[in-house]
Amino acid sequence: MTQKDKKLLSCSGLTIGYENQTVLEDVSFDLMRGDYLCVVGENGAGKSTLIKCLAGLMKPMSGSITHANGLSRRDVGYLPQQTAIQRDFPASVREVVLSGCLNSGRLLPFYTHEDKARAAKYLEELGMTALADRSYRELSGGQQQRVLLARALCASRKLLILDEPVTGLDPLVTAEIYDIIKEINRRHHTAVIMVSHDVKTAVRSANRILHVKHTVQFCGSTADYLKSDVGRAFMGR
Repeated sequence: MTQKDKKLLSCSGLTIGYENQTVLEDVSFDLMRGDYLCVVGENGAGKSTLIKCLAGLMKPMSGSITHANGLSRRDVGYLPQQTAIQRDFPASVREVVLSGCLNSGRLLPFYTHEDKARAAKYLEELGMTALADRSYRELSGGQQQRVLLARALCASRKLLILDEPVTGLDPLVTAEIYDIIKEINRRHHTAVIMVSHDVKTAVRSANRILHVKHTVQFCGSTADYLKSDVGRAFMGR
């Protein structure tokens, strides 16, 4: 398989902002099948804004995002930062996970047998099968995040986009979630783009790093990032 055949997504000269206020500019990179790309940088550097743009929730001010090799929005699972309102969502665990199947764009008013099997598969992979009938709002923060990750996987066929998926979780649960994401990337060859404030954990998990600070400071392999001036300075803080 050539590099062209492996490409899923390409960003070229991307400038992003709100109400004519630029947040990120001149962002260019390619994402390949099976890549695990971590987006790192200072607070306010534009990481979450980039993620929203990649997930199709906002349009760039200029530049382009091109999907390749059949990738469509229906192939992308997205896990945003969770809000207080979402934590109190009145539905069962199974219902929340199943709702990820709606990303397929079907207009059917019910879930298919394939949908239910897919939800059951990811509930099992994330160790949540025993809690499938529990109310989502009754779960701990770590359990809720596992449920939302299972939901994003139901939506995803080729690409998983995660915006700081471990914010507010204790260190043990954080490590478990990172391990799950890494295993999903390895086992299913699902490409991952993840914003992380924990750069030391990011470099242990990802094979590629995108470091932004209102523009691209570094984009390349994790090994090269650790050798770069940008990486050494950021890791040494």
